Amino acid sequence: MNTPEETGMSVRSWQLLYMLADGEFHSGEVLAAQLGISRTSVFNALDNIEKYGITLQRIRGRGYRLSHPWQQLNLAEISQGLGDSGRQFHIEIMPQTASSNTLLLQRAIREAAPIGSVLAVELQTAGRGRMGRIWRSNLGSSLTFSLLWRFDCGLNALSGLSLAVGVAIARALQGLGAQDLRLKWPNDILTLQGKLGGVLIEAQGDMLGPSAVVIGIGLNYALPDNLAALIDQPAIALDEVCLVMPTRNQLLAVLLQSLGLTLQQFAQGGFAAFIEEWQLYHIYQNQLMQLRMADGTRVTGIARGVSARGELCLETEQGMRLFNTGESGNLE
Repeated sequence: MNTPEETGMSVRSWQLLYMLADGEFHSGEVLAAQLGISRTSVFNALDNIEKYGITLQRIRGRGYRLSHPWQQLNLAEISQGLGDSGRQFHIEIMPQTASSNTLLLQRAIREAAPIGSVLAVELQTAGRGRMGRIWRSNLGSSLTFSLLWRFDCGLNALSGLSLAVGVAIARALQGLGAQDLRLKWPNDILTLQGKLGGVLIEAQGDMLGPSAVVIGIGLNYALPDNLAALIDQPAIALDEVCLVMPTRNQLLAVLLQSLGLTLQQFAQGGFAAFIEEWQLYHIYQNQLMQLRMADGTRVTGIARGVSARGELCLETEQGMRLFNTGESGNLE
C-alpha cells in the first residue's frame, strides 16, 4: 500500500479502513490484536476520519462499522477484466491523494511516465473539475482515476479530445447496461435525471508536438445522502441507472478498454470520426440552450452539434457561432 500524503489520513487509519471494508462490526480489541497495537491507538486512528466524508458507527460492546461496505480497488481483478488489452496500461492504485490529475501530470513531466499510465485513487481530498469546481466523492462511492496518453501531434491537433473521451465513456457504460446516457458539452456525463460524472483534461507539450495529456475521470458509483447534500446540482449514480451493477474493478477495466481504443482512433484521425456519435448523445441537440462564458456573459441559441474541432455550434439571432470554451446549460 502506498503511503498517503502527509495531509491525509495516516497509514494506520488506512489499515483499519481496509479491515472495516466489509461493513460488519469489528471490535476494537480484535482490530488492535490484528495490528499489534493498543485499543487506544485504534481509537485515535479512527477519531477524525469523518472529516474525509467517511461515516463510521461506534457502538459500545460491538465495536466499529462503516455505514456502507466499501469495494476496494484491486489490481488483480482489474487486470483480469482487461485481458490482453491490459498490456497497454500501467496501473497504480493509491489509497489517497489530493488530485490524481495533478500527481500524474507531475510524473509525466518530471519522470517521463509512459503512455497508458493509470492512477486510480480510493479517496481524493481535492478533486477538481472544470472552471475551478470541486469534485465531491466519498470512500467507495465513486470511481476516480487519471490516464496519461502521449501523442506525436501538437496541442492544436487535440481539439475535441474531451468530447471523444465522453463518447468512450458513454460506450463503456452503455455496454454495462446504463440507461438514458447523455453528454453535455464540453465534458459532462449525464442521464436525464442528473450528472453522473465528468472529465478533466490537462495537457503539456508544444504546439507542433509531441504532447502529453492527462485525462481525469470521475463517476458516481453510489450517492449516499451525506455526499448528495454537498453537490450543488442534480446528480445521479451508476447504481440508479444500471440493472446489473458492475464492481468498481470491472467498471475501471471496461472504461480503460474503451478509452484505449478511442484514443488510438483519435490519434489517427482526430475528432472528426466521433462527431455523429457525440451528437446522438448530446443532451441539448437541436434545443434552445444558453452558454455561460468565463467573463460571466451569456449567449443564447439553438445547439446545432459540434465542429470537427469539437467547437459547439450555436445558432443565434446573429447567425451560426462556434465556441471552444464556456459552460453549456439549460436556458434559465
